[in-house]
Amino acid sequence: MQYRADFLVQGAMSLYWLGWNLVPLLVLFDHRASVAGWSFEAALVVMANFVILRGILEGAINPSLGAVVEQIRSGAFDYTLLRPADAQFLVSTARFAPWRALDVLGGLALLVYALVRLGHVPDLGQLAAGLVLLGAGLVLMYALWLIVVAAAFWVVRLDNLAFLLSSVFDAARWPAAVFRGTWRVIFTFVLPLAVMTTMPAEALLGRLDLTTGLAAVAGAAVAAAIARAIWRLALRNYTSASS
Repeated sequence: MQYRADFLVQGAMSLYWLGWNLVPLLVLFDHRASVAGWSFEAALVVMANFVILRGILEGAINPSLGAVVEQIRSGAFDYTLLRPADAQFLVSTARFAPWRALDVLGGLALLVYALVRLGHVPDLGQLAAGLVLLGAGLVLMYALWLIVVAAAFWVVRLDNLAFLLSSVFDAARWPAAVFRGTWRVIFTFVLPLAVMTTMPAEALLGRLDLTTGLAAVAGAAVAAAIARAIWRLALRNYTSASS
């Protein structure tokens, strides 16, 4: 009975959070048909990708990697290193918040709604490209969070940095074309939010060229390799807090 009540509460919170995220979009498109070449319905596709990735972030990445900082601080990370498995895999799969799956489902429902409103049915190629690029966005997001967590091996107090990164990720709800100048460069190459949400949307809508898509996937692979290298370097420099 308690699990049923928890499910209802979490479901209500997921719906509330989804609606709250839509408010800025509704306000922006209230008096205009398009923004930076994006219609309201097309922007909803970007928002849907954001909701899906945010659900995965809060359901799988944050609970696991967030716990590592406290383990490093207390010395409990020693026990992870003693286990006969890859430490990165262990810390990345240690904890989950299963209720966040409701956010992912909400994002999928929003995606279907947006495509119906657009009258667009992605063909197999567009669907495959969209899924691959959303996967690339997930890899990029994980890599960024892993790098932040790896920094905890040198700088123990990382609460503000993790909060800042989470706040910056909120910008991924907007199509990348909304940002101009320096911000456009930052959100494409430094903190590649465009790869996470905008490019998967463009792929689904048939707007993304093959070269850009391949570059995005390659960039995600490079980011994952860099994050892995930083993590391994951090492990070599780890000194137990209990020693």
